[in-house]
Amino acid sequence: MGLRVTHSNATDQAARLRRQVGAQRRGRALHIAITSGKGGVGKTNIAVNLAACLAASGRRVTLVDLDTGLANADVLLDVTPRHTLADVLSGQRAIGEIAVTTPCGIRFIGGASGDVALANMNRIERRRLADAVRSLGGAAEIVIYDCGAGISDNVLVFAQQADVVTVVSTPESTSLTDAYAMTKVLLRSGFHGPIQLLLNRVQGRDEARDIFRRVAAVAQRFLDFSLADGGYVLQDKHVELAVRGRRPMVLCYPRSPSSLCLTAFAARFMRAPAPPRAASSGPLLMRFVELFV
Repeated sequence: MGLRVTHSNATDQAARLRRQVGAQRRGRALHIAITSGKGGVGKTNIAVNLAACLAASGRRVTLVDLDTGLANADVLLDVTPRHTLADVLSGQRAIGEIAVTTPCGIRFIGGASGDVALANMNRIERRRLADAVRSLGGAAEIVIYDCGAGISDNVLVFAQQADVVTVVSTPESTSLTDAYAMTKVLLRSGFHGPIQLLLNRVQGRDEARDIFRRVAAVAQRFLDFSLADGGYVLQDKHVELAVRGRRPMVLCYPRSPSSLCLTAFAARFMRAPAPPRAASSGPLLMRFVELFV
């Protein structure tokens, strides 16, 4: 049987995304999944910097490292959680008990790297952990999932919990093919929310627009699905410098090309009125944020 998707050709994914963001006005947390068809495309870096942008704007943000095999968001945030999702899986801790607050104001829940039990969860364990993650909305306005790469059950069960899924890809053909495959599998698994493609490490706007148009056309033709344009992030030497410094790039290099792109990406999730900002919010970053909101 062929793939059947309920989305019509006229589905406006951008409008659906705006409605999801609007849910914040009704007091419900927005859950955003960041994933990719293959590893090495900068997915975790984007998730961390998205969280940093939103936290700097005054939002209560929770970032969950859901790469159940090789979690490493803690490295980019320069934190060492005492407890991780492995402790939640084993029943030793509730998920709210393992959260730590980072210096940049993100509430962070760490995954485990190299934990065999977490990497090889069965169906019941995956469901139990996914339900725990979904419950995090009570303590946050926005919950960001740094999912793993690929189409394993451990990735899909968490992505399906989100309101919006962002699939990250680079311009390479293999990465784009895998991003398309991820979109197809998400739809087959029953995900009905907006899916957006974010292109990382592009050379310029024209390249990003051309690539997105081509991928979106394929998704429309073969999946009958309107893929949303998540924007792009420019190739930038500052990314490596920020990773070495173990700090979100939008905070240490806010005027870099990639930081401006990430700020624009974050702005689409910030349409709801912001609460009063803490005095510690970075004033330079906030001026850039306010350009897009």
